[in-house]
Amino acid sequence: MDVVIITGSAGLIGSEAAKFFHEKGLFVVGIDNDLRKTFFGDEASTLWNQKYLVDNYANYHHESIDIRDLSSLDTVFNKYQTDIKLVIHTAAQPSHDWAANDPIMDFTVNANGTLNLLEMSRKYCPESVFIFTSTNKVYGDTPNSLPLIEEEKRWEIDPEHPYRDGIDESMSIDQSKHSLFGASKVAADVLVQEYGKYFDMKTHVFRGGCLTGPAHSGTKLHGFLAYLMRCTIENNDYSI
Repeated sequence: MDVVIITGSAGLIGSEAAKFFHEKGLFVVGIDNDLRKTFFGDEASTLWNQKYLVDNYANYHHESIDIRDLSSLDTVFNKYQTDIKLVIHTAAQPSHDWAANDPIMDFTVNANGTLNLLEMSRKYCPESVFIFTSTNKVYGDTPNSLPLIEEEKRWEIDPEHPYRDGIDESMSIDQSKHSLFGASKVAADVLVQEYGKYFDMKTHVFRGGCLTGPAHSGTKLHGFLAYLMRCTIENNDYSI
């Protein structure tokens, strides 16, 4: 059976990917050690979602592995080798503020962890597709210089501007302030691109922003849309 390996499999994007590819008939290997709880506390834990996947999807197998642990990753990739057709890497430290408090851990999770997964893919399944969920924060504060027009309820980009419908890869990621989180994701983003160009691997990068959904364990430092709705439902204060 074809295998897909998904990191951050109990998180927002990872769990949706796990369900999707399970329904497509792939054997899903989820890698997630609930590091989100370490970052943001009990309310951000994804164990509830991990349990849901294990209990409801027969061809879902969970590995509680830290992506910084190269030896454990090697064991998993070695087990499935060329049966692995797809790697989806969503695991990350996702908070600007948290990164500033522990830049080393932020970088080792986001950059070194990505490098580990790229190396395992190159070693055991070089023909597989490697998808990386990057972030629009790789552009830093450059988008702040875009021309805005004041409308009745919001500011919008000039409709004549080439970025009117969204920013693409033509925007520079250089000479801007990214936050330390943004910088670590830049490193990972460029690594994924480089493995594609240098080693001719099938790597793909998606730069998302403000993503949310029912599987999001929103908390104050990350996932503000889900956290805002939680505060509304539970009648708690939301600080701006």
